Amino acid sequence: MTLQSSLGIAAQGLDAAGERMTIHANNIANLTTPNYQRKIPVLMENNEMSFENIMAQMRNGVIQTGISTSPGGVHMAGSIADSTPGKRVYNPGHPEADKDGFVQASNVNVLADMSDSLSTQRVYEANLAVISMVKAMANRALEIGRGQ
Repeated sequence: MTLQSSLGIAAQGLDAAGERMTIHANNIANLTTPNYQRKIPVLMENNEMSFENIMAQMRNGVIQTGISTSPGGVHMAGSIADSTPGKRVYNPGHPEADKDGFVQASNVNVLADMSDSLSTQRVYEANLAVISMVKAMANRALEIGRGQ
C-alpha cells in the first residue's frame, strides 16, 4: 500500500464520517417533528479490484505480484428509514392529526443517535490520525532523501 493510497482511504473515511454525522444531527434535530422517520446511514466498502477483474487479469496473464485485493476505503451508500413506529400522541388541534385526533410522533431515539455520533466522531479522529501519520512518514522520507 502506498502513502497516496493510504491518504485516499483516510480521506474517504473522513467524507463518510462527515456524512454520517450529518444524518445523526438531522435525526436529533427532528426529534419533535411529527411523522419524521429516523434515518440510518449505510456505508459500503470500496474494492480496489473485484473478483471478476482479478480473474480476467489472470486469464490475460497480467497479474503482478503485490496487487492488493483488500478493501480500498468506504463510501456513503445513502440512508434507510427506520421502520420502528413512533408513538401516537393525542393532539386533536394539530394540523397533521388524523380523524381520531392522533399525531404520529417521530421515532428518533436520542440515545442511539448520540452514541452513534460519538462513535462516528472517533472514526473521524482515527482517520485524521492516519493522515497525520502518513504526512509524518512522507516528511521523514524526504529528510532521508536529502541526507539528513
